[in-house]
Amino acid sequence: MKKLVLSVAVLLGSLSTFAAIAPVQNSVEKVITIADEYTEIKIEELPTAVTDALKIAYPDAVISKAYVSETKEYKLDVKMGDKEGSLFADENGKWIQK
Repeated sequence: MKKLVLSVAVLLGSLSTFAAIAPVQNSVEKVITIADEYTEIKIEELPTAVTDALKIAYPDAVISKAYVSETKEYKLDVKMGDKEGSLFADENGKWIQK
C-alpha cells in the first residue's frame, strides 16, 4: 500500500505537461510540451511479466485500464480499495518512476 501511495505521489508531482523557459534577454517566453504517447490496449494484451510484477508488488490492485507506448512502456491505471493511481512498467515487469 505504501508503494502505491508513494508511486501516485511521485507520479502526480512529475506530471508537468508544460515547462516554461524565459530567456534572459527579451521578454519572449518559450513553452515546451512534454507528453508521452500511450495507446490504450486490452488488459489481456499486457505481458505476463507486467501482470506478475503487479500481483507481487500490489496483490490487491485491480487494473482498470492499460496503455502502451512506442517504446514498450506500459501504463496501468489501477485501483486498490478506494484509492486510484497509475503505475508504469517496462515490458519485463520492471517498475518505472515517472
